[in-house]
Amino acid sequence: MRAASAPALSRGCRRQSVCMRASSLARRSAPAVSLALRGYVSARILVLAQRLVCALKSGRARRSPSFAHLHRLHSALASAATPVWTTAAIAMPLQSDEHGFNERTWSLADFDVGKALGKGKFGRVYLAREKRSGYVVALKVLLKSELRQAKVEKQLRREIEIQSHLRHEHILRLYGYFYDETRVYLILEYAGRGEMYKVLKTKGHFEEADAAKYIAQMAKALQYLHRKNVIHRDIKPENLLLGMRGELKIADFGWSVHAPSHRRTTLCGTLDYLAPEMVEGREHSNKVDLWSLGVLAYEFLVGVPPFEEAGHSATYRRIAKVDLRIPHHVSDKAKDLITRLLQHNPESRIQLDEVLQHPWVQWGLKNAAAEED
Repeated sequence: MRAASAPALSRGCRRQSVCMRASSLARRSAPAVSLALRGYVSARILVLAQRLVCALKSGRARRSPSFAHLHRLHSALASAATPVWTTAAIAMPLQSDEHGFNERTWSLADFDVGKALGKGKFGRVYLAREKRSGYVVALKVLLKSELRQAKVEKQLRREIEIQSHLRHEHILRLYGYFYDETRVYLILEYAGRGEMYKVLKTKGHFEEADAAKYIAQMAKALQYLHRKNVIHRDIKPENLLLGMRGELKIADFGWSVHAPSHRRTTLCGTLDYLAPEMVEGREHSNKVDLWSLGVLAYEFLVGVPPFEEAGHSATYRRIAKVDLRIPHHVSDKAKDLITRLLQHNPESRIQLDEVLQHPWVQWGLKNAAAEED
């Protein structure tokens, strides 16, 4: 969720998304929640984690693991220099009524709330544990007063309606939501490695193998969204998280829209990532996401978006002319994919199934598979 404000063009600043519409917030019951704990630990805490994992998998644990232990696992992972990965996935069936989750109404009393994971325009995200199951989630807390002031209540409602129905490994789960007099709470999947934006800014740019792997994961997620008639409209590093295994997850659906007709006219997104048809005020379709995927690939490899300029007007002009200048250090295969995505004519952009079969993406996937082995 981001306010309708002018984007920041400084390379060190997070870019704000822009859109033209917003209105009322609906009161509804929360959907079913099935929370998952995944333990991935560094070498120095491997023994503790293995004991926890074995106990949970075998059913020997009589109660939920200590939240303090989970918090220590998270902190140690974040600071570990040489991680050794081990996995435990303990999850209930997503649609099961066994524990009455489908009928349950949630409140803040159902959660132990831990450290702050991040801060957004309208509130904060916290590490939290659901008391009954002991499962760890991210709890996004939004202030109603700020939502009303920014006139984004309708946008939040749409975001909840879209994201709560999505089930894909590269899309962050929205398990449910609840609210009180002053706040709205979103119960989200916990992405243990944090924000893609911070990782990119720390590294400056990604190695080509990593960038190709992330683009493949984005393409798979976008294929799923487009089959569901969802246009994302705001792809950028700030809206991506990394799961415990380092997998990419789309995490923000504030400007997304369900559009069975595939044609929209509202200008939405972040300036650096807007497609030519948007900046020129023409109708747009899900092919704006293909353009944004090309911009993302460029930024992953170079560290800045391809059309960034000091002023808005100059950026608009470069986008409209597709004034693309790819540095020499980018490989020819990567240049080819970026160029085929960043086409002025939406119908000329390479399709997502072709993206996944592109030689550069295939090379990145092979490298990722070799690393896992």
